[in-house]
Amino acid sequence: MNATRTTCAYCGVGCGVLATPAADGQSAAIVGDPEHPANAGRLCSKGTHLGETLSHEGRLLHPEIGGKRASWEKAIAHVARQFRRTIEQYGPDSVAFYVSGQLLTEDYYVANKLMKGFIGSANIDTNSRLCMSSAVAGHMRAFGEDVVPASYDDLDAADLIVLVGSNTAWCHPVIYQRMMAARAARGKKLVVIDPRRTETCADADLHLALRPGSDVALMNGLLAFAMREGHIDLDYVERSVNVPDGFWDSLSEGHDLWSVARACDLPPADVQAFFDLFAAHPRTVTMFSQGINQSIRGTDQVNAILNLHLATGRIGKPGAAPFSITGQPNAMGGREVGGLATTLAAHMDFAPENRDLVRRFWASPTMAAKPGLKAVDLFRSIGEGRVKAVWIMATNPAVSLPDAGTVREALAACPFVVVSDCIANTDTSAYAHVMLPATGWGEKDGTVTNSERMISRQRAFLPAAGEARPDWWIIKEVARAMGWREAFSFDSPADIYREHARLSTYQNAGKRVFDIGGHAAISNPGYDTMQPWRWGGDAFADGRFSTPDGKARLVPVNQMELGEPLRAWPLTLNTGRYRDQWHTMTRTGLSARLGQHRQEPLVEIHAEDALAHGLSDGGLALVATPQGSSVYRVCISDGQRRGELFVPIHWTDQQSTGGRTGVLARALTDPHSGQPGFKNAPARISPFVAEWHGFLIASVLPDPLPSSYATKVRTKAGWLVEMAGDGDPLAFAKRVLPRGGRIESHDGAHGQHRFAILRDGVVVAALYIGPQKRLPRREWLIAQLGISEASATELLAGRSATPAPDRGAIVCSCFDIGTITLTKAITNQRLMTTEAVGAALSAGTNCGSCKPAIQRLIMQHKEAAHG
Repeated sequence: MNATRTTCAYCGVGCGVLATPAADGQSAAIVGDPEHPANAGRLCSKGTHLGETLSHEGRLLHPEIGGKRASWEKAIAHVARQFRRTIEQYGPDSVAFYVSGQLLTEDYYVANKLMKGFIGSANIDTNSRLCMSSAVAGHMRAFGEDVVPASYDDLDAADLIVLVGSNTAWCHPVIYQRMMAARAARGKKLVVIDPRRTETCADADLHLALRPGSDVALMNGLLAFAMREGHIDLDYVERSVNVPDGFWDSLSEGHDLWSVARACDLPPADVQAFFDLFAAHPRTVTMFSQGINQSIRGTDQVNAILNLHLATGRIGKPGAAPFSITGQPNAMGGREVGGLATTLAAHMDFAPENRDLVRRFWASPTMAAKPGLKAVDLFRSIGEGRVKAVWIMATNPAVSLPDAGTVREALAACPFVVVSDCIANTDTSAYAHVMLPATGWGEKDGTVTNSERMISRQRAFLPAAGEARPDWWIIKEVARAMGWREAFSFDSPADIYREHARLSTYQNAGKRVFDIGGHAAISNPGYDTMQPWRWGGDAFADGRFSTPDGKARLVPVNQMELGEPLRAWPLTLNTGRYRDQWHTMTRTGLSARLGQHRQEPLVEIHAEDALAHGLSDGGLALVATPQGSSVYRVCISDGQRRGELFVPIHWTDQQSTGGRTGVLARALTDPHSGQPGFKNAPARISPFVAEWHGFLIASVLPDPLPSSYATKVRTKAGWLVEMAGDGDPLAFAKRVLPRGGRIESHDGAHGQHRFAILRDGVVVAALYIGPQKRLPRREWLIAQLGISEASATELLAGRSATPAPDRGAIVCSCFDIGTITLTKAITNQRLMTTEAVGAALSAGTNCGSCKPAIQRLIMQHKEAAHG
C-alpha cells in the first residue's frame, strides 16, 4: 500500500510521519517524513513505535447509553434532549464541555461554536489549561495576542539557548536533537534551569538547579543586571515597548547577585555565569515549558521571561525569541479556535466588539457574554451541583486534574455525563451515562498546529474502528439535533477549516497576527494536498504588536514568598513525564517496547532524604499530600535536590493500584491563567510495608489483581505484574494463577514460593513470591511465555541453565539495548562518544532520545577510569 503523509499523535513538536497501513487495517509501518520541516524525517521513541498502538484492543466500538449498546441515532437524540432539558430548566451555564489538545482543529472549532455561539455559555475548557494556559495569559498581557514569536529555525540561529523548566531531551526529543546538531555545528551555548538534574542537563554548559518556584527572582535579577550593565536595547524599547511608570525603579533594589542567589538557593558564581552568558550572546532563545507554566504564579513567571526579551530587544529577530513549547499535538490549534473558556475564536477575547464580531459572523442566536469556567473551577462547579451536564471529549480528567479524588466525586454526583473517546475503559468513562465512540489517530482527518505555529494535515490511513465517528461529526450531529441545523451543516473537515479561515480574517485588517484568510476559499483538493505552513510569518519582526498602540508591554512581576517547609509536610513534590510514555498511557501502554524504559511509577528521591525517611532503593514508598496518597517504587537519584520528590503523571487505575499522581496535586491555580500548580506541593514520604513481594508473568491477566500494590506492563507475549501484599501468599496464588498444569516449589524458611502454569506444554503464567532482594530477574522469564518444552527446573529456579548475558535496564527502546550491554561496550571497546556507541551498537541512532543516558554512562566510565 502507499504511504500516507500525516502528523504524529504526540507532543507539540508536530513531526510529520509516513504511515503505510497493513492489510489487517489495525497496524501500520511508521517512519518519519523527510520532507516535513518540523522533523526532517526524525522521530522520537514514541513516534517510532506508533504502529504498535493502532489495534482495536480496548477500543470503544459502539455508542452506549447506561452501559448498553445503542444506535447512533438514539445516542445523538438522547444527548441533545438531555442538554436541551438541562438548559431549559437551569440555564446555559448549567452545562459544560471539557475538551482536549488531542482533538483536531476542526473538532475544536465545532465544539467551541456550539457552546459559545449557540448554547450561549463559555463553559468550554480544555486539558490544555493544565499545560500552557499561563503562556497564553502571559502572551496576551505582553503582546496583546497569544502569539509564540519563534520558530524552530531560531534554535538553529541562536548562539545561546536557555531551557527553563523543560526536560527537552525526554519531552521534545526531536527538537533537542536538532539543538544538539546545531550546537555541534556552531558551538552554541546551552543553559538548563531546572530543580532536577535531568537528561537534558547532560550536554549543558551550565545547569542551574534553582529552588522550585524562584524563577521570577532569577529572571528579574538578570533583567536588573542587564539594566546596570547597559544591555537594555533603549532604541527598541522606545519604538516598540510600553514601559509602566516605576518599572525600572522596581528593579533597583533587592535584585543584586547575592540576593538572587539566596532567593534561588544557587551558588553566586553560577548565577553570575548565567548573567555573563546572556550578556555575551544577544542571539538568545529562551525555551520554556511545564516547569514555568504549571505553577500558581505561572503567568508571572512567563512575563518575567518576556520582559527580559522585550527589554533587551531579543525578539522578532533570527535566533532571538522567547519560545513557549507546547506539550500536546494540537494545543495550539485549540488556542486558535477559542478552545479555552477565557477566549473566543480567532485569537479574540471577550471584549464587547469581539463578542459582537463573532456573533455576527456565526449568526449566533445567543452569544456567550463572559468567560466561562476554567478547568479546576468547572469540575468544582460540577461537584457543587451548579453544572449539571458535562461532555468530556478525548481526555481523562479523573486522572489528570489536580485533586483527582475530588474530581471523581464530582463526576459521580453529576446528573448527566457524556464521554466521547476512542478508548472504552478509562478512569473517567466509569462515570459516563453515555459513551460515544470517536475515531482514533490513524482514522482522523483534519489539521493540527505545532509549537511554532505550523499548520499540518492529519490524514486518515485506516478505516474507522467499529462504529466510531470523527469528533467534529459527533458534535455537529448533536448541534443539529438541538435545533441548529443550518449553522452546523458541515459535510467535511474542509468545510470547517474554510469557515475557521474566514473568521480569522473577518474584519481583522491587521489587528491580529492570526489571520489564515488565504485559505478561506481553499478547495477540497487543495485541503487534501495542503503542505505544512506557518501562519504569522516572522511574528513581530517589524516591532509591531497586537495592542491598541502597537507596542508590547513590560509587565511588573514580583517573586512570591516561598516560605519554609511545613513540619507535617517537609518535602516538595514535583511531577512530570517519562520519556517513552504519554499522558495516561491509553496509547503508549499498547506498546511492549515503550513499557520497558520505566516499568513502574517511581518516586525519585535524594539519597540523604531516603536515609532520613527509612527508604531503600527499589523498595516501596507511600507518598502523601493533604489531598491524598499513593504508592511508588523508590528510585534514589543524585539528580534530585535535597527535600524534593519527583513522580510521573502517567499511571491510572487501568495500569496500577499505585502511581496515582493526580490525587496528590493541589487544586490551587494561577490567578491570571487558572492553570494548576503541579510542581510545588507539600508532601511527605514513608516506607510502604508489605508482608510479601512478588511478580506475575502471564499471557492473560486476572482481573482485578487482589494485592495491596500491583502495576502491570505489557510484554511481547503477555504481561508482567509487579506486586506486594499482605496475608497468605499461597491463598493469593490460588486467586491469580490460571488453570493448567502446575509446577511449584516452596522454601518456607525464606518465604519463597514459585509457581509455573503450563497448558499443552506451553508456559502461560509464572508467579514468584519472596523477599524483594531474592526475587529472580524478569527478562529471561518473560521470554518463556508461550514457549513449549520449557524446563520445569529452570522455571522454578528463575533462570536458564545457560543464561544469556544480562542486558540490564533498557536504555534504548528502539533497539532494546540495556545499561549493562552499553557499559560493557563502552569499557571494552573504549567508546568515548555517543556516535561511537551508535556505530557499535546502533543505540541512539534512530530517535536519539537515549543519547543523554548514553552520554551519562560514558561520563561515569571516564570518571571511574580517572578515579
